[in-house]
Amino acid sequence: MGEAKRRKSALGEKYGQGENILPWIPITKSQAEQFVKLTTRGAWFGIGAMVAIWVTVRFIGPAFGWWQTLD
Repeated sequence: MGEAKRRKSALGEKYGQGENILPWIPITKSQAEQFVKLTTRGAWFGIGAMVAIWVTVRFIGPAFGWWQTLD
């Protein structure tokens, strides 16, 4: 009997299901990894948006205000 068959007979219905991080939290390890990937991607998107807004305010914004100095 192979290791997988032994594991399947030992686990029963829990075979193939993800293991929970903590017993009282119904979140599997794969769900936690997906959450980390999603939040990392979201953080990089936020950093990019922040840089774009900063460039707009710092460089492009003052360029549109040059006409006020002509008075």
